[in-house]
Amino acid sequence: MRDLRLAVVGAGPAGIYAADIVTQEHPGAQVDLIERLPAPFGLVRYGVAPDHPRIKEIVKALQRVVRRDRIRFVGNVAYGIDLKLDDLRRYYDAVIFATGAMADRPLDIPGIDLPGSYGAADFVSWYAGHPDVPREWPLEAREVAVIGAGNVALDVARMLAKPADEQLSTEIADNVYRGLKLNQATDVHVFARRGPAQIKFTPMELRELSHSPSVDVIVHPEGFEIDEASQAAINASKGTRLVVDTLLKYVVAEPTGAPHRIHIHLCHAPVEVLGDERVEGLRTEITQLQGDGTVKGTGEYVDTPVQAVYRAVGYLSSHLPEIPFDHQAGVITNDRGRILDLDGVPLPGMYVTGWIKRGPIGLIGHTKSDAAETIAGLLADADVLPRPEIDDPQGILDHLAGCGATVIDADGWSRLDAHEIALGVAAGRERIKVVPREDMLRVANG
Repeated sequence: MRDLRLAVVGAGPAGIYAADIVTQEHPGAQVDLIERLPAPFGLVRYGVAPDHPRIKEIVKALQRVVRRDRIRFVGNVAYGIDLKLDDLRRYYDAVIFATGAMADRPLDIPGIDLPGSYGAADFVSWYAGHPDVPREWPLEAREVAVIGAGNVALDVARMLAKPADEQLSTEIADNVYRGLKLNQATDVHVFARRGPAQIKFTPMELRELSHSPSVDVIVHPEGFEIDEASQAAINASKGTRLVVDTLLKYVVAEPTGAPHRIHIHLCHAPVEVLGDERVEGLRTEITQLQGDGTVKGTGEYVDTPVQAVYRAVGYLSSHLPEIPFDHQAGVITNDRGRILDLDGVPLPGMYVTGWIKRGPIGLIGHTKSDAAETIAGLLADADVLPRPEIDDPQGILDHLAGCGATVIDADGWSRLDAHEIALGVAAGRERIKVVPREDMLRVANG
């Protein structure tokens, strides 16, 4: 098998796993991890709540991959702006797109665009210290609705209910801590369309809601339905059983009188955000299980007074310039990682992995197996891949310099990493995240 120069566009877990697998399986492979942000690690760095350091442990493993000899970090370089598809083809044997999913999936109900209505992905980016989002977030609402039945909805609810001072042991950015310190929320209502056996919470995330002494978790008994299909799901999955057991414990628990409350409402489907000039409430329809895991509306409606609404109904990948995209599914059109043209024919040297390959579902373990499938296809194609016009590792860096791009390499990332750790040590914390982008670039460039 001939030597290969590969570009992986996106340095989150999906891209890093792809780089890891291909360099381990092919000793003649060299990989450039091209990332639009000045720092690697994608949603592990910018999509995980700061009070979840155990999840961020994965960063240590990813860091070891990024520092491998045949892998080069090329940060602060945006595909479609700093680099075009023809540029990548000119300098690489193959390109793997691993740009993930960062946008909010829309929710088409009346009033969803009122001031005070937000996408959860935007809020997550803010509290995770993403360098390109506004430095402030409006947190004046005392009563808040969160629409969704997955872990992102729980993260949003927990971050809105948990006092800011309890975050001081984390890597939370200073501007985020100051913003949360002003948070007025006392009651956060989480609404799920289906019943306790159908929601997508993981057991640990659900249990963590009650770890703060300042927060009571109240699961309202209305909608706590277990039909035959629900019981079958409980019997078939330990995770489902643990989730239902935890919800039941919350149902029967007596509130402690804590100053903040997270309410979980089951079998409530959102139908309208209420308000004239801004959000004043959320109208939901009570639903009923149908015996097959689905629900139907009962025609009975409930209005909950809230001053803000967060929709956590899923992430959505963005269309990349010059790349075939299935807008309905929100993925790059592909066959087991090989990107397909409009006629369904594989495009030579073009591959995809991660959420933009299969949609924003699954955990990090799924991402690793996803990358393995893509790399298997790439290596099977290795001998017929088109050769690059310029087979020189320095060529792409010279091209970017000529375009005026400010590239952050591994040394720059190491300087930024060390600076964040030093800030944390000075404040008695593990790390303090640097934002915005201009500050990151200043530190990374020394």
